[in-house]
Amino acid sequence: MEYDIKDIKLAKEGLLRIEWANHSMPVLNNISKRFAKEKPLKGVRIAACLHVTTETASLMQSLKAGGARVALCASNPLSTQDGVAASLVKHDKIPVFAIKGEDNKTYYKHINSALDIKPHYTMDDGADLVSTIHSERPELIKEVRGGTEETTTGIIRLRSMAADGVLPYPIIAVNDAQTKHLFDNRYGTGQSTMDGIIRATNRLIAGSNFVVCGYGWCGRGLALRARGMGANVIVTEVDPTAALEAVMDGFTVMPINQAARTGDFFCTVTGNINVIRKEHFKTMKDGAIVSNSGHFNVELDLEGLEAISKSRRRIRPFVEEYLLKNGRRINVLGDGRLINLAAAEGHPSSVMDMSFANQALSIEYMVKSKKSFEKDVYPVPKEIDMAIAREKLSAMNVKIDRLTAEQKKYLTSWSMGT
Repeated sequence: MEYDIKDIKLAKEGLLRIEWANHSMPVLNNISKRFAKEKPLKGVRIAACLHVTTETASLMQSLKAGGARVALCASNPLSTQDGVAASLVKHDKIPVFAIKGEDNKTYYKHINSALDIKPHYTMDDGADLVSTIHSERPELIKEVRGGTEETTTGIIRLRSMAADGVLPYPIIAVNDAQTKHLFDNRYGTGQSTMDGIIRATNRLIAGSNFVVCGYGWCGRGLALRARGMGANVIVTEVDPTAALEAVMDGFTVMPINQAARTGDFFCTVTGNINVIRKEHFKTMKDGAIVSNSGHFNVELDLEGLEAISKSRRRIRPFVEEYLLKNGRRINVLGDGRLINLAAAEGHPSSVMDMSFANQALSIEYMVKSKKSFEKDVYPVPKEIDMAIAREKLSAMNVKIDRLTAEQKKYLTSWSMGT
């Protein structure tokens, strides 16, 4: 079995961490038990490009339990937990191609290594597998039957490909499932991003001006957690409806060029390019702390920052201090990459339980489905979404009501009146 990881000797440490995560993933554990009995993925080859974390390991184990042959690579050069990668190789015999801190060349080499499995299905977090197949490995398209996408940025890319008529095969947008984005993006990103910023800096949040760029589900969660820790939260937005919602939620809303002058902490969660640019860095306070939790580091104009700096140094792990020509210092966290995975451990396992349950069940749905999928982006079927929510409530010992026959009739009838 081919693989490329940091050190196989880290497998014991990784195994313990995977076991710890599994304690908080009851939905995926139940799926894994069923998969082991029914083998719905027997003979299926899956290439996965995801953050190589403890929670991802549980997903890979579930897919393998279902009969799939799986290969895994990292969807971000700084998100890999090396012990987890080693454990998957040693204990689960799953080929992994991921090393924390790998350079760009190695990153794409690893993507191609995972694709060498000649997948029937791809599992993406950022659409790098799909785009690599489209641009570099078109010979694989005839083998691929479909795929899934985990994150907002990837969905944007894939819908753009579909609109341009170049999406090579159908994709299920796992990110858009309610049991994914309402929980993973909001509560997962909110907590894990604050965790990464605090681990990297050990700075006090209370009383600071904390600028959140973007008020989607990730931005909502981050703003909520920053306010909960005592920060004065400022939101920047381009969408008038999202900006209005932030105002109604009690946050200060202003343009980034104004927020740049007052912020102590900055975090981008937009999925777009150059959200914080050279002109914004120039006006920031001395010692401002800048981070990103929106998937790719392109949200920060690091080339522009470099151009207005006279020196830079690594002042502590995950903190790069840029000394500007105007004498001020700007601190960039985690090379501008996902700070919740660069400096911390990513989302808590209990919220990834639902996200990865969506991944596993969406792949099973595509494998079993008799419908003909066009080359387009599809939603997670509502019955899967609802089943995951019910399963999660059951695991939390929470009971809810059910509609009576009379109530069902009322909701579907036009003749009962008021």
